[in-house]
Amino acid sequence: MRVNRMLLSTALVIVALVVQVSVLARLHLPGAVPDLLLLTVLGLALVYGHLGGAFIGFGAGLLADLAPPADHAAGRYALVLCVVGYLAGLARPDTGRFQSVVGPMLVVAAGAVGSTVLYAGVGALVGDTAARHVGLGSLLLTAVIYDLLLAPFTVPFIMALARRAENDPLGETGSGSGKASDVAAGWLASGTGLRLGEQRGSLRLRAARNRASRAGRIKGVKRL
Repeated sequence: MRVNRMLLSTALVIVALVVQVSVLARLHLPGAVPDLLLLTVLGLALVYGHLGGAFIGFGAGLLADLAPPADHAAGRYALVLCVVGYLAGLARPDTGRFQSVVGPMLVVAAGAVGSTVLYAGVGALVGDTAARHVGLGSLLLTAVIYDLLLAPFTVPFIMALARRAENDPLGETGSGSGKASDVAAGWLASGTGLRLGEQRGSLRLRAARNRASRAGRIKGVKRL
C-alpha cells in the first residue's frame, strides 16, 4: 500500500474508533450499535479494492479488539472486518466509480448483515452466546437500519477523501523517466519551456543555413 493510503486509512480508522467508543456506544439504542468503523472500512475498500480492504479491515478490527471496553477475544473483530473488507473490495467497479448510490448502499447493507453474522458465528465457536440472548434477528435488523441511516453522511465523504489521496501527485511512485516525461508533456502542453527551446533551436539552424548560403553566393561572385 502506498504511504498516502496508509496515512489516510490510519487517521480515518482512529477517528472512527474514537467516535464509535465515546459517542455511538453510549447512545444505548435498542438492538445493535451503529458501526462507524465498519462504514469506514467499507468506504475505503470500495476505493482501494479487495486487498486494501482486507488489510484495512484487519487493522481496524484489531484496534477495536484491543481498545477498551472490549470484552471479547482479541482477533475476533479483526477476522470479521478483514473478510468483510475483502468482499466489499470485490464489489468495486472497474471504473472505480459507482453510477448511482444504490451500489454503495447495497454494499453497506450486505456488510452490516455479514459482519453481524460472522461476529456471532465466531463468537459461537469460542463459546460466546451473547447473540442468542439478545436475538440474532433483532441484531440484524437494527444493524442494517442504523448503518444505512449513517452511511449517507460518512461513506461518500470517506470515498472522496480516499480518491483525493489516491490522485495525490506527491504519493505517486513512478520512475524518474516517467516523471521526466510527465514534466516534458506538461511543458509542451502549456506552450512554454521546451517548446521555446525547440523554436530557438530551429531559429539557430535557419540562421546557420542562411549564413552558409550567403557565403556560397559571395564566393561564387569572386570566382566570376
